[in-house]
Amino acid sequence: MYIFDGRITLADRALLEEYLNGFDYKTSGLSYTSLFMWKEINMFSWEVVGDYLCVTGADNLDPVRGDPFMFPPLTRTGAYDPDGLRTAILEAKRRFEAAGKRFSMMLVPFHMLDILSEAMPDALVFTADRPNFDYVYDTKDLIELSGRAFHAKKNHLNYFKSRYDYEYGPITTDMAGEAMAFIRAFNERKDLQDPHERELLEFEERAMEDVFRNLDTVGYLSGLIRIGGRIEALSIGGRLGRKTVTVHVEKANTEYRGLYQAINNEFCKAMACHVKRINREEDMGIPGLRKAKLSYNPVKLIEKYTVTVK
Repeated sequence: MYIFDGRITLADRALLEEYLNGFDYKTSGLSYTSLFMWKEINMFSWEVVGDYLCVTGADNLDPVRGDPFMFPPLTRTGAYDPDGLRTAILEAKRRFEAAGKRFSMMLVPFHMLDILSEAMPDALVFTADRPNFDYVYDTKDLIELSGRAFHAKKNHLNYFKSRYDYEYGPITTDMAGEAMAFIRAFNERKDLQDPHERELLEFEERAMEDVFRNLDTVGYLSGLIRIGGRIEALSIGGRLGRKTVTVHVEKANTEYRGLYQAINNEFCKAMACHVKRINREEDMGIPGLRKAKLSYNPVKLIEKYTVTVK
């Protein structure tokens, strides 16, 4: 459900980015490209309360439609005033309760816990949210794949390069129809029995259609691989501060061994002149996804917490 009246729109991009870029949050969800991409599936809404932007969403990965949550209040100045922050949190809490919902903040980065504690001493409970920790990598590592730690990845990449002629390049808005055809074909290969999972996939397809139509307007970074003239892999990302790019979506046709390694490698090479780090988001507690993200040897995890009021 929506708690506030504001929505994530193109018209409000400049205002929202003032707050999203006002502090080094470091977390993948706190960027305009992420909020725009998942604005419907997560039902994002916002309002400026005092000096802070409050953004709420719904955890719709929960099949029973989890309660709404709020990101930490966002500052546009780079600083937090304890009194003003407390006022914003309590007003948001009042709005949640007026809607009959329990208030909580989610996806709060570790380096904000002291800021929140100062605003509301002895009033908050912090719980580590391991499934939502972000995985951060050195861009150079993902390009070079050097050493024993990357031996298996390098083998897959070399296998792909030795057997397939391919072309890498950016995605443009005039490719939207072709890119969506690839997304639909990719999703059709999934054997989903759960109606909720199928519903989420339909949400994702609508989100991607919106993304492809607004690549430049929103500021997405993108790349694709063609084999035999057909799109067989793509990656969509966005800037996160000055030194990091977040990978929001990465999909590849698994019929081609090494293609996932190739799209990751090519995308990172294209980003190397811009950023030192790549944030590949969270694993959502999925064992296979956690194993895959750890296999790329992250240089650090961005810890995130759920915060409730005692």
